[in-house]
Amino acid sequence: QVQLVESGGGSVQAGGSLRLSCAASGRTFSGYVMGWFRQAPGKEREFVATISRGGGSTYYADSVKGRFTISRDNAKNTVYLQMNSLKPEDTAVYYCAAAAMGTVVTVNAYEYSYWGQGTQVTVSS
Repeated sequence: QVQLVESGGGSVQAGGSLRLSCAASGRTFSGYVMGWFRQAPGKEREFVATISRGGGSTYYADSVKGRFTISRDNAKNTVYLQMNSLKPEDTAVYYCAAAAMGTVVTVNAYEYSYWGQGTQVTVSS
């Protein structure tokens, strides 16, 4: 079992930056592929970014590529999402998730077994 707690959300103007953190407790953090997803009002949850167990591989949704950076610190049991050049369309609840499976990274929500409670990000124009 892994417990995930996100923090760092808030309100920011377009063009601004935020850094989300996700602290994990429970079983060995380094054994999990980690991901960030988001859900805007009235829309389905969508993939944002994922990072491999050791942090050497990452993958991003096209909509955030070049603006967002996912990273992890296995010594601190924490995964981060640095979000720069934020746009109003980035407004959503952001969730971190953990996957204990064989591939290096994954964009599929169904492969993630554990989810945080979410943190709200609001970007105003």
